[in-house]
Amino acid sequence: MSEQHHSALGADSVEPGDSGELLKRGQVVRRAKILTAVVLVLLAIGAARTVISRVSNARVLEAGTAERAKQYVKTTLPKAADAGQTLSLPGTLQGFVQSPIAARASGYLRRWYKDIGSHVEKGELLAEIETPEIDQQLSQAIAARQQTASSLELARTTVERWESLRKKDAVSQQELEERRSADVQARANLAAADANVERLRQLEGFKRVMAPFSGVITRRNVDVGDLIDAGGGSGGRALFQLSQTDPLRVYVNVPQSYAQLIKPGQKVVVTQAELPGRTFEGEVARTSASIDTTTRTMQIEVALPNHEGTLLPGAFVQVSLPLQASVSLVIPTNALLFRAEGLRVAVLDSADRVHLRQVDLGRNYGQTVEVLGGISATDRLVVNPADSLAEGDQVALPVTRKDPQ
Repeated sequence: MSEQHHSALGADSVEPGDSGELLKRGQVVRRAKILTAVVLVLLAIGAARTVISRVSNARVLEAGTAERAKQYVKTTLPKAADAGQTLSLPGTLQGFVQSPIAARASGYLRRWYKDIGSHVEKGELLAEIETPEIDQQLSQAIAARQQTASSLELARTTVERWESLRKKDAVSQQELEERRSADVQARANLAAADANVERLRQLEGFKRVMAPFSGVITRRNVDVGDLIDAGGGSGGRALFQLSQTDPLRVYVNVPQSYAQLIKPGQKVVVTQAELPGRTFEGEVARTSASIDTTTRTMQIEVALPNHEGTLLPGAFVQVSLPLQASVSLVIPTNALLFRAEGLRVAVLDSADRVHLRQVDLGRNYGQTVEVLGGISATDRLVVNPADSLAEGDQVALPVTRKDPQ
């Protein structure tokens, strides 16, 4: 049977009341199909949106990962050494001439005339010493000298008499020679007695302690009545400490790497922390011209005028030594890489790739260091390089933003 025949039979078998029901069923089926299509479309849209969102998120994540994987570095260029480089080193002020004043004569201190801080001139009286033993020795020496002088007069007159007797051939020549020898010996004894008296008189003069040069008394170690022993060595002590404060001396130890740059006559600047804003100009007086094998330094002496007496001996100061300009390049110390194979710097090529180069260092200026070889003035050096930085690494430079005008 054909489809048309079945349709005809079905149409003939449908009752008039069932046509409305069939119509309603057809509408329900159409609505279901439409709703199903709408749902499918919505599901397709949602799926497409999810796919697009995931793809976008994946791209953002990939871009962020790539961005975070980049090594951003800062660079700098080597510079020529400045002409005004200075080397600052510590030093201690000392009197140009300073000496302990000791007693030459033993005794008791009778009186002192100068105390600490006193300015004295050369030859000025500082103290007096009582020397009873030396006084007694001088009196004995004078008496002995008088005895020797009397013996000399007797020997002289004896020689004169014996010479006259020898002319008369009353005595032998041998006896005359003995008298002449006695006269010579008496003269020698008198000269020795005179020398002893003079020595004791000079020793008596040391009872008055005088200033050997002009300066300032920086220490007084004795008081009235103290027992004074002659000499300043073992068993004796210095009565005063005298220091010449104008000019002053400053001794500075210069490291070996700078020793060749320091010459006598070179001007220096001295500063003291307790005198802010003030500088004092001095001059390199002399150098030791040798390197101490223990400290690897060379000692230099700086002469420092102190006309106003502002600077005090013993004070701690900073000495700034101007250095000659160097033809080498200077780089920041934070551009150095300390590796097992030696000192390196990270240099960027035109493609921003890292190349590690060995460098030879010269003088250290603190925040900068002199480079003797290994780089050129046009090389871009990485500042504060990471320890993980390796040969051939790709790096990026931070973008400098310009402020809107």
